[in-house]
Amino acid sequence: MRAPLLCGPPAARLDPELAVPTSDPARLTDRGSEGRSSFILYVEGPRDRSILRAWAQRLLPERAPDVLAEAVIMGGRRPARAVEHFRARAAGSRGLCVLDRDEDAGSSFEAHDGLEFFTWSRRHIESYLLVPSAIRRALSLPSSDHRLEAALERELPSAEDTSAWRALDAKRLLADTGPLARLLGRPLPLARIARVTREDELHADVHDVFGRLRGGLERVAPPASGRRPRAASASFAQRAKGERSPSGGRA
Repeated sequence: MRAPLLCGPPAARLDPELAVPTSDPARLTDRGSEGRSSFILYVEGPRDRSILRAWAQRLLPERAPDVLAEAVIMGGRRPARAVEHFRARAAGSRGLCVLDRDEDAGSSFEAHDGLEFFTWSRRHIESYLLVPSAIRRALSLPSSDHRLEAALERELPSAEDTSAWRALDAKRLLADTGPLARLLGRPLPLARIARVTREDELHADVHDVFGRLRGGLERVAPPASGRRPRAASASFAQRAKGERSPSGGRA
């Protein structure tokens, strides 16, 4: 089923009932289920959803896939649309709206009656796919081919240079006609890169998003009896203490 798309009319004129997926009754708010709480994930576009779904297979396999499959697509960086849609949900619902930072480095949004906002610290979600080892695995590059590492060494700032990462245009680097695709002679499969990225290679921001996803899901729908929540990994615990793991930047 295609995810709901919040685009077209202005946010104030949106009909929220038309934007809610219907395949999961636990998430559906209709005329007969006004009191049923749900969890709703808002993303900017289909690519964001596919990348998050790929990461979910590793970080939250028991809970997130269904939510991610039917995430509400806002049609760009439009948090007001998420707020308008979320206002029509049942009392007790929770939501998470994941936003690219883009050029607005100072943007932030306050939680709104159960709807939480998360803005990537880097420019956009594709920035977290610039992990050389994961790209190598996704493309099955031979060990003798070092073109990728050499190119990323030239293009990427150090992992500690947050200002440079906020400015870096990862979409340009990873585009089908971008410098990496031209260098390697083929487009880069972004969802596959996300899927093969190992847990200890994921940036702290990615672990943060999935921590929030897990928390929101458990508030409205605790795991079924007999199913234990996936414990946080050692690498996630390290990040919570402020330690850093490999994130695609140069050390």
